[in-house]
Amino acid sequence: MKDGTTPMEMLTEGVLASQTIAALMESGVIVGAHPTRLQPASLDLTLSPRAWRVRASFLPSRARRVAARLADGLAMQEIDLSAGAVFERGCVYLVELNERLALPEGLKGAANPKSSTGRIDVFVRLVTDYGAAFDEIPAGYEGPLYAEISPRTFSILARAGSSLNQLRLKYGECRLDDAALKRLNEASPLVDGPADIAGGLGLSVSLQSDSEFIGWRARRHSALIDVDKVGGLERQDYFEPIAAPKSGFIILDPDEFYILASKEALAVPPDYAAEMTPISPGLGEFRVHYAGFFDPGFGWREGGVNGSRGVLEVRSHDAPFVLEDGQLVARLVYEKMAARPERLYGETIKSNYQGQGLKLSKHFR
Repeated sequence: MKDGTTPMEMLTEGVLASQTIAALMESGVIVGAHPTRLQPASLDLTLSPRAWRVRASFLPSRARRVAARLADGLAMQEIDLSAGAVFERGCVYLVELNERLALPEGLKGAANPKSSTGRIDVFVRLVTDYGAAFDEIPAGYEGPLYAEISPRTFSILARAGSSLNQLRLKYGECRLDDAALKRLNEASPLVDGPADIAGGLGLSVSLQSDSEFIGWRARRHSALIDVDKVGGLERQDYFEPIAAPKSGFIILDPDEFYILASKEALAVPPDYAAEMTPISPGLGEFRVHYAGFFDPGFGWREGGVNGSRGVLEVRSHDAPFVLEDGQLVARLVYEKMAARPERLYGETIKSNYQGQGLKLSKHFR
């Protein structure tokens, strides 16, 4: 670094803030990233021109590189994304990312789809060389990054430079246990009501509303979605509204995609980050989210909650499943920041979902 500080010397325990990620970019720990892609507690990753249509989702295993697995016969076709390409729904693709890492020991990473990616039902997972788990980057990892992309409902158009997922870097133990989370909630309320804290902050689904509808259900056989175009699509062409059920419940149809909202209005204080995690499969046969990162400042204001609800990207599994109003559907895990970000979510940066209620992705009017 310019002042002679090593990457290890700049690290303190917690989730790294944007200014620290920027310093790691300058020092060569992160290569190929651009400062405009920084978020308060994460970095948006970008597609390179090089992609493959693959036969199936895969992990390289702890003994192999991604390139070796592709050469095994998993790659069906190499695709050039320089001018853009269509990713067909129901197919699986692997794209090399522009960013590479050379993490020091003790610094690990986690990835998640961006909010706008999850809300159009595109499943994106990070893959690394010698990786035995998706979306996890072990401490000390050095090498390329890849995104596995699988559109589920809508086919998408993407190109080199498009961003579908994001990276969060962590040093040491970051996660708050329940006792620490209760203390935080007492000092700075995390929800606009009683906090259900047990293995994280509980979120329940809202199936009641003063408006005409409580959610959206994706339409089949809709037109293409260009992931880089904001605000150009009519929501009714891609989603149908769900009226508030008089019964107090809805039935999730298998292999259908729903956008719903949490009952709770959430807040993430400036010195913390959060991540939505699914509940135990024993509580329901459905998936509750694709995109799980919540930045410092989400839904927060000095002195209380600012009313930003969690948007739930819901898909049932193999059987129809009853979802009731107020049913527990997810938990929010809070982690301490290593430093407060210089810019909070919703302050001086463009934040598409601050103060949100039930909101579709940024691609829709």
